[in-house]
Amino acid sequence: MIIINVKENESIDRALKRFKKKFEKTGVLKELRARKQFNKPSVIRRDELIKAKYKEKIMRERGGF
Repeated sequence: MIIINVKENESIDRALKRFKKKFEKTGVLKELRARKQFNKPSVIRRDELIKAKYKEKIMRERGGF
């Protein structure tokens, strides 16, 4: 459960923004969307490999390695 303490003189918009940021970090919504449909483990692994290759390519172009 996410708890946000609203400080004195803090606007509701600011507190809501902090709540949204904490909620996003937990990954609940991302997991919920992933559970809507079944993905085979081989498909999940393939997607992970494609993302890793893409990240490595970007890092090499920037000179990170």
